Amino acid sequence: MISKSLVRTIKSLEGRKCRLKEGLFLAEGGKLVGELMPSFTLHRVICLEGWAERNAALLPPGVTPVIVSPEELRRASLQQHPQEVIAIFSLPRWQERLEDVATHELTLALDCVQDPGNLGTIVRLADWFGLRRVFCSTDTADVFSPKAVQATMGALARVRVQYIDLEAQLRAFGGDIYGTFLSGEDIYSAELGGTGVILLGNEGRGIRPGLSRLVSRRLVIPPYPAQSPTVESLNVAMAAAIVCAEFRRRQRP
Repeated sequence: MISKSLVRTIKSLEGRKCRLKEGLFLAEGGKLVGELMPSFTLHRVICLEGWAERNAALLPPGVTPVIVSPEELRRASLQQHPQEVIAIFSLPRWQERLEDVATHELTLALDCVQDPGNLGTIVRLADWFGLRRVFCSTDTADVFSPKAVQATMGALARVRVQYIDLEAQLRAFGGDIYGTFLSGEDIYSAELGGTGVILLGNEGRGIRPGLSRLVSRRLVIPPYPAQSPTVESLNVAMAAAIVCAEFRRRQRP
């Protein structure tokens, strides 16, 4: 049976202020929770009896599952259709610098991406294309919000997402900074490297002017056929998929 205070804690973690105060975040669903357990410190787990029996050997010492009925799980969950388990994890405390990472590998930087679904999808894309770090401006959506966590589909287990003074750290970086714009070099013919930063901007206004001036390689994803009438722009997660795929295509043996 689940207590009212634990239900209140679960509900409160929908808010960023509470997540930061408590140092905790939520994940729901057997597959997602299973992906995250090896990579994050498990604080509490609320689950159906069947999930607890199947995963007893995976639970860390000191974490006793709270067994609930399907109705209790539904009342506690933030999801419309809850699936077996709600887990509460401790927030990570990563403190890497963009320049230290991007000098040796390709990484993503996000400027004020606001939609949690877009953010989660971009993290999932980063995982697919082997980009292990995503650096975000402080006004980018919180990747540890329930909606963003769900959208990552477990990619958070392998991709570190960090919030930094993006402009200051891009200024300190001496390598290539690639940015997506409505005009620039055609990405399909431009020279693309295996290290550096791919910078993606806000859903509505793109990359803000102060950061645009730091971009050393402006790229455009051309429509097909060229000069044909199209929508004004691509969704930022769509653009991220195309750009990451083209970078990795060039690096295939």
